[in-house]
Amino acid sequence: MKVLARRSQRGRSPSAAPSSIVRAIDRRLGGAVGGAIVAHHRRRLSGLEQLGALDAPSEGWAETGTPPRSGCSLEVLTDGAEALPRIVEELRKAQSHVHLAGWQVEPEFALTRGEEPTIVRSLLGELSSRIDVRVLTWGGAPLPLFRPSRRAVRRARERCCARSDVDWALDSRERPLHCHHEKTIVIDDRLAFVGGIDLTAESGDRFDSVAHVARGHLGWHDVASLVRGPAVADVAEHFRMRWHEVTGKTIPSVGAVEETGDLDVQIIRTIPERIYSAVPRGEFGILESYVRALRSARRLIYLENQFLWSPEITAIVADKLRRPPDDRFRVLIVLPSKPNTGADDTRGSLGALIEADNGAGRLLACTLYAHDGAFSDPIYVHAKVAIVDDHWLTIGSANLNDHSLFNDTEMNVVIRDSALATNTRHRLWAEHLELPISTIAGEPAKVIDSLWKPISARQLDHISTGRPLTRRPVLLPNLSRSSERLLGPLQGLLVDG
Repeated sequence: MKVLARRSQRGRSPSAAPSSIVRAIDRRLGGAVGGAIVAHHRRRLSGLEQLGALDAPSEGWAETGTPPRSGCSLEVLTDGAEALPRIVEELRKAQSHVHLAGWQVEPEFALTRGEEPTIVRSLLGELSSRIDVRVLTWGGAPLPLFRPSRRAVRRARERCCARSDVDWALDSRERPLHCHHEKTIVIDDRLAFVGGIDLTAESGDRFDSVAHVARGHLGWHDVASLVRGPAVADVAEHFRMRWHEVTGKTIPSVGAVEETGDLDVQIIRTIPERIYSAVPRGEFGILESYVRALRSARRLIYLENQFLWSPEITAIVADKLRRPPDDRFRVLIVLPSKPNTGADDTRGSLGALIEADNGAGRLLACTLYAHDGAFSDPIYVHAKVAIVDDHWLTIGSANLNDHSLFNDTEMNVVIRDSALATNTRHRLWAEHLELPISTIAGEPAKVIDSLWKPISARQLDHISTGRPLTRRPVLLPNLSRSSERLLGPLQGLLVDG
């Protein structure tokens, strides 16, 4: 990041002075607006008696919501080519019911590919002929400025349900300018998928593999989890609650789920206040869990996310960079090169982190590209994964913005297990760096400094000079400590109140 900051200084002339003044004003105003948002969030949570989500100490499980459940097992499913066929496999085994919740479900989306692809509406229709199949999605945007629209969602439901017994409900109880964003599937109350993968090709085809072959259009990186054991009951009860609130119909209570492993798994949620009568004051467990984990960080914060513009999260990470708890402390962030929304907002948060790092080289922000000879395609980073100190791991639907932490309904899983967290990081880094796990399995700081930094900087140089890419990680370009510091907080003030 220091290299990019120096580049932005080159070739200045006296005429550049006004722009430096504008940047200084942008930074100052951005900080002021960001501070106002944080103060507003504190007042909001205080009024709801939920301020503990922001003031949580380091370490420990979130006290908001359900406690961690012992006796669980969890599989991490990376990218659509691994996760989507696995979803099909488990759906076909369903014996009593399937409960699917999503931001958007596209009836024509292909869950498997090849000569005989598995299509969402065909699979759900087949299942509904013998078991209960309930689908609960966001009702869609009430204004045509956003997608999917109410009309588009209703038409999707009609296409899926016209010739089947699928029961599909639309949840329109969102806060203004927000949505229901969680992505879960509960099968027979014995297993649950919790993650970030939507069953749709909206804005990009989710079916991509860890090989990320350049395919002539946007690549897609995503992560989901398959949970078994007592934590499944928490996912199932959440669907049951929402279904009753939306439809008025009651689903039988979830019974005891037998133990399947030796992991403790916590299901954490964001539910804004005054949306559901069962949770009138809301629930902000995802925020609390992130606050605890990031404050506890000693040597590594690794984030894969679609967005990074929560002022609360940015402030905690910035404080760690200003006062690193260990010489080996590093922050590695993997983001899309051009998010669908919020691109400049994320740049503002990164600018604040660059300023906090102050050239120490502890921060690295990258994006990903698929490459094939002279051709390359951006890989859209849609995963919502965080790993702290190879001990704390979360996977789910929540982005690191105020939409997900305060205003949309979301669900994540949290695991505090060194073996699973380390194994997940190794798999992800091996995928992104295109190297065997044995090569990247050393001390995280050493791997970041010796592999991530030079590889990503070299790939940015290749893009800048028109040469073909040779690896996936690319240093995010055009970043500096003054990057777009006002736009993110301003949007947060207008939208994420």
